[in-house]
Amino acid sequence: MVTSAGGSGEAGGALASFRHRDFRLLWSGAFVSNVGTWIHNTALLWFVKETTGTNTWVGAVNMASFLPLFLLVLWSGSLADRLDRRKMIIATQSAMMLGALGMGLCLRAGLSSMGAIIPLTAAMGLAFVFNFPAWRSIIPDLVPPRDMLNGIALDAAQFNLARCVGPLLGALVLNLWGAETAFYVNAASFLAVLAALLLLRTKTPPVGKAGATGSHILEVLRLAAGEGWARNQLLLLGVMSFFGLSFLVLLPGLSRDVLMRGSGGYGALLSAIGAGAAVGAPLVTLLRRRLPERAIIKASAVVVGLALLGVAVCRVFWLCVVLSVILGTSSLMMSAAINTVLQARVGREMRGRIMSLYILVFQGLYPLGGMFLGFMSDRITIPWTLVLGGSVCTAAGLTVVLFPSLLRHAVTSARDTQGA
Repeated sequence: MVTSAGGSGEAGGALASFRHRDFRLLWSGAFVSNVGTWIHNTALLWFVKETTGTNTWVGAVNMASFLPLFLLVLWSGSLADRLDRRKMIIATQSAMMLGALGMGLCLRAGLSSMGAIIPLTAAMGLAFVFNFPAWRSIIPDLVPPRDMLNGIALDAAQFNLARCVGPLLGALVLNLWGAETAFYVNAASFLAVLAALLLLRTKTPPVGKAGATGSHILEVLRLAAGEGWARNQLLLLGVMSFFGLSFLVLLPGLSRDVLMRGSGGYGALLSAIGAGAAVGAPLVTLLRRRLPERAIIKASAVVVGLALLGVAVCRVFWLCVVLSVILGTSSLMMSAAINTVLQARVGREMRGRIMSLYILVFQGLYPLGGMFLGFMSDRITIPWTLVLGGSVCTAAGLTVVLFPSLLRHAVTSARDTQGA
């Protein structure tokens, strides 16, 4: 445990978690690595779109990346409570580095069919599924409880700030050197986060009790099903992920076929979403001083839906960029607030498993939604598919606004359980 992580009290400033050495170290290494990841992802989805010519294949590759997560994340969450989280993250980050290197070598050897790309993407997704619950649940170990929301938001912000920088660099690498080089760059970027992990002083020993894996998983499933504060948040997150956040798979087609902007426009839209999320991290921390988490969740869910509807009807590129910033800000605020409530309401011994449920809903439904939206866009056009997704997300947001009891207990502090 972090020796400085004790105590409660009021949350610090918008960048409070940077006061803690191990958080700063991991944040910096992860940022470099995630820039590489977004260079890789930008190149991969564009490469698939150019090679196959269909949004359905883009959705299929995206699905291959996240299918292992959908199948195995509950087990990986159990392991994150039973194993040393830092060692678990080091092992999985190393595996993903080798996967990126292998993808570059495949293109070098001329193996560029989906029969080669999809298995490698799935292998990287397999490593990712055992990485993510451990990563999410290690963040509260690095900061005091009063800074948990800030730490979670800043961790999400570094990923999204990388999404701001990475796609622009990815588009540049694509135009100058091609997808193969982008995959090599990603492989090299993993060295930064591995170095940070090796330098951590924080101890992250296993905390889960011995017993059968099935009963270990059932424990958190019973909690999520029986506690309204967990169940309703996860349901809302699932709807928003499936119909809303999965719209990212439509960005290559939106840029090329609707806005007529090519790979540069695609990179700019992705970057705008990342920039919005970077803004959302300090904003959600500042708003938490005045509002309970449930209010942040409700407002941001409605904004996500309305912004998607705006993108659906927009044909002006700069306005789509502005709407993408709003999407990034609102989605970050919603997901960070839900993440914080889930982790704050359980003990450290269950954080790996509660995060596995969060990831199953957030990231597991994302590729399914991507497949669905990709399929629909090939049949009813991208704008009408965005209208569909935006309408469902807006309706979900308005539902939790109009029925306050659904999220009444979605807060980290008992004092905030009263009222709407």
